[in-house]
Amino acid sequence: MKEWQKQERFEALLSGELTDRPIISGWRHFLDKEQNADDLAETTIAFTKQFEWDWVKINPRATYLAEIWGNTFDFHDYNWVFPKQTLAAINKPEDVWDLQRMKPASSPPLLEQLDAAKKIREGLPDTPLTQTIFSPLTVLLFLAGQAAYASSTVYGSDEPVILESLFVNQRAGVHHALRVISETLADYVKELESIGIDGVFYAVTGTAHPELFHEDAFNEFSRPYDSIVLDAVSNGKTILHTCGAYAHPERFNDYDIDGISWDTKATGNPGLDADLKATKIGGVAHELFIKDSSLILEESEKALKEMEGKPFLLAPNCAIPPSVTDEALYQFQNSVMKKGAF
Repeated sequence: MKEWQKQERFEALLSGELTDRPIISGWRHFLDKEQNADDLAETTIAFTKQFEWDWVKINPRATYLAEIWGNTFDFHDYNWVFPKQTLAAINKPEDVWDLQRMKPASSPPLLEQLDAAKKIREGLPDTPLTQTIFSPLTVLLFLAGQAAYASSTVYGSDEPVILESLFVNQRAGVHHALRVISETLADYVKELESIGIDGVFYAVTGTAHPELFHEDAFNEFSRPYDSIVLDAVSNGKTILHTCGAYAHPERFNDYDIDGISWDTKATGNPGLDADLKATKIGGVAHELFIKDSSLILEESEKALKEMEGKPFLLAPNCAIPPSVTDEALYQFQNSVMKKGAF
């Protein structure tokens, strides 16, 4: 019988092939360990080894891409996983024209994350690594003080730029900004591949929600710029995450991606039986890790049974809350073993 290695399972499953078992991973923010490369790397390595994850989604601080263009934050004051914004790069609609393409070699936030990724690669030489990258549209919203979720703003953003004033009154400027953001992120992807990252975990966040962007607007302001970033991935795998309610995972069937992650439990979303082309990732509600961890095993087993005989990566439907206990994580980690797949 073939003895599968972690890298082989990851590659095969995301290529639509079956292996000896599904693979499992979980990710969370460590809010006191995400402000520098050494802490993030050490914590990620320790977390991965403790729970024996099959693959890693590196979880940098949620604001790192907005910092490239000058947003600043108070890392002593968090709301959920978001530090308080103290300065936004876009304070009036015409500021979108000021954004310029940035090179990773001259961007402290990107240099920091490349350093962290390199250290994680050295500490986990045999574990597949993916880096979290937000879509250009998501980044633009953060730069304007708007959260990339329906009916919400960035924590600390008292006067965010009104969306209509951007996407209607400054449409050409928005396209300029999205172009330079996407080109910057594409350059970053190439740098990540050069240090041995195995893929990209690409989050369009909540931008597919119709209360934020209807489909025509999404197709105009997200789709072409998503392609620029995703096309930059030449050697690794691409996993797309569409977040929250009404996330429309079917919208991404024609994207050049290998895996698709969405909240199968959120309002307006399909379950694991959705007709999707990419390998499915998820199956367990992330809220259970702090609300009712006794149901983690039940949901995991249900997902594994539903996806039996199909390529599948068992994972939370979104980031695990920072207040999760080790006990809840061990319950989740053991679910594949209890299924008898090892």
